[in-house]
Amino acid sequence: MKRVEGGSPPEDAVDVRLGARLAELRAERGWSLGELAERSGVSRSTLSRAERAEISPTASLLNRLCAVYGRTMSQLLSEVEAEPALLVRAAEQQVWEDRASGFVRRCVSPPHAGLRGELVEARLAQGADIAYDRPPVPGLEQHIWVLEGVLEVTAQDVEHRLGTGDCLRLRVWGPTRFRCAGPEDVRYVLAVVLP
Repeated sequence: MKRVEGGSPPEDAVDVRLGARLAELRAERGWSLGELAERSGVSRSTLSRAERAEISPTASLLNRLCAVYGRTMSQLLSEVEAEPALLVRAAEQQVWEDRASGFVRRCVSPPHAGLRGELVEARLAQGADIAYDRPPVPGLEQHIWVLEGVLEVTAQDVEHRLGTGDCLRLRVWGPTRFRCAGPEDVRYVLAVVLP
């Protein structure tokens, strides 16, 4: 990354993406510039200029921010190295299978660490029953749209029975359970949105 002295805007698109990512990280935590300044020891004006890409952050500045956000500099920079893929062909979508439970998960959305939402196609084999003791992120928003079959979803001790075409929206705070309740496999789309 090049360093820009004075106030002239950087021409490097990486600096623009880095500034936007730094602003996202602060917003995700609900911090004001003042709160981030206190936590990092970096002035509000410098933080503001870095987020707006008016300056190219130094390694020292990035190191301080990485410490506050709990990530390495490599992790931070990898999040902004390239624009997210706009298209992922079906043959290139990652598929993960849990053969023991009869669960198949296909990541449909183009991957990118900075995005808040993703689409997943899931399939549960007849009789499959999967219980999660907690969400990966408390308050995670899920939209579950059944394409084929019957799916029972239990969240907050409430059971929902979904048939073909039904869609359930919920925020996940505690344990959940997904069960194929029909005589055939169930196939559904799971839209996941970070809080």
